[in-house]
Amino acid sequence: MKIQGKTALVLGGATGIGKAIGLALARAGARVALTCYDWPEETKRTGKELAALPGDHLLLKADLREPQAIADLFTTIRQEFGGLQILINNIERGGMPIVHGPYTPEQWEIEMATTIRAKWWVMRSALPLLKENPEAAAVTLSSIAGLVGRSGPAGPIFNDGYSAANRAISSFTETWAREGAPNVRVNELMLGFIETRHAEKTRGWDMLSRAQQEAVRNHILLARTGKIGEVTAAVFFLLKEASYMTGATLRLDGGYVLGGDRVPPMPPGVE
Repeated sequence: MKIQGKTALVLGGATGIGKAIGLALARAGARVALTCYDWPEETKRTGKELAALPGDHLLLKADLREPQAIADLFTTIRQEFGGLQILINNIERGGMPIVHGPYTPEQWEIEMATTIRAKWWVMRSALPLLKENPEAAAVTLSSIAGLVGRSGPAGPIFNDGYSAANRAISSFTETWAREGAPNVRVNELMLGFIETRHAEKTRGWDMLSRAQQEAVRNHILLARTGKIGEVTAAVFFLLKEASYMTGATLRLDGGYVLGGDRVPPMPPGVE
């Protein structure tokens, strides 16, 4: 699918990964709507960067924890853009045990409200618009927390509720792919430790000891955390190149889930 001339909605667009994806889509010729809610200073900077790019783009404030706010968002998208061909379903708020300590009811609720519930309500509103097109695509961002949970070197970073919510995204992705077929491709991009998500540019990472940080890196086959540009490249692959892929999960984790284990040499045997 060509990006030029398409309309795209990117959730969580004020900072980090969402911002990078949104700006990259705008540079590629898409009309882009970014959502924001908090982070006022970062949102202001993002708005200026988006306005400086060619094209007719939007920066929309919306509390995506509220189903009515989501419905209003898509009403605005239809009014302003006339339709939608690309959705980047990127909203979450995962509490880190190293930062927040033991669960409170409030922390549990915000993880569920953003990481799973908002994604579901967004897709419920997005699919009818996406299905109006001969071709369209949605990418939902998730985390390897859904596979590894609060265990091993990731234990201080991945919380229980956040992990469970991400586990559900794979099931949702398959359902959404069935609902969107044949003209809407829906795929999941499962992220490992990325610089602005769970790694060096986050508060939780700075609270880890050096030994804990090294334990995470040593658990990754590629021995490093991921870069935002690598996430953007994977999103563009799913949008542009993966024309025969839907209902699938692409894992971008440097090999963390494989546990850092190496393959030993073959033993000599007995004969």
